[in-house]
Amino acid sequence: MGHELGIGTNAEEQAAFFSALADPTRLKLLKLLCRQSSHGALCVNALADLLGVTQSAVSQHLRVLRGAGLVTGERRGYHIHYFVNMEVLERHRNLVLDALSIEMPSSDSPCLNDCHKKEKSNVSRR
Repeated sequence: MGHELGIGTNAEEQAAFFSALADPTRLKLLKLLCRQSSHGALCVNALADLLGVTQSAVSQHLRVLRGAGLVTGERRGYHIHYFVNMEVLERHRNLVLDALSIEMPSSDSPCLNDCHKKEKSNVSRR
């Protein structure tokens, strides 16, 4: 039924995105990486220092962000440097806008039709 109303479209993908950003540290991490160019990508050590958390915590958060496709890594010497996948971020930005869009109900809205019918029947019973 959700697909018929247009509310089920991309819902799983939207939920996965919101879940990936639900943790404040992951959100800070993503914001920090958004400020970097691909040449200025940061390694786990630098990210841990900047965020004031352990390297293992950063690694776990990066795993979630990588799983959502938001972050990618590139080996540079002994370390992997991370940066935001801007294509995926833009796609998710559009999904967020879609998820939070406000649309006026159409005249054939189930609530409008059903509620008005119930109201009329309740009034006639009195």
